[in-house]
Amino acid sequence: MTTRLTIRLDFEAGRRLGAGKVALLESIDRTGSISAAGRAQGMSYRRAWLLVDDLNQLFAAPLVVAHHGGANGGGAALTDQGRRIVALYRDAEAKMRSAAGAEIDAIERGLAPPARAPASQTTGLPDLEV
Repeated sequence: MTTRLTIRLDFEAGRRLGAGKVALLESIDRTGSISAAGRAQGMSYRRAWLLVDDLNQLFAAPLVVAHHGGANGGGAALTDQGRRIVALYRDAEAKMRSAAGAEIDAIERGLAPPARAPASQTTGLPDLEV
């Protein structure tokens, strides 16, 4: 079983950095677009833009720069600081997974088996009561 470990850093004044924001940054780096990154993360452009703005305000230097339209259209890119923050976050995640591996394995062993989906969800047929 592979349990996914995510971390959230809670800074002063309610400011946060977690898995969702980091995944958005990684999507922006891959796609070169805030709107495409938002779609890839299942969020609206507005939500993605607000998170990018929040991230840019969270750090002393911006993590994302946006290039407005023109002949080739707009786009967005991570700054060096943005790539550095993503790398640091992923490194911290890996270190935490490694350091807590035995405990996570022990917790996994205590899990109940996954609930089986009712037949109506897997076959489209109604469940029959016996």
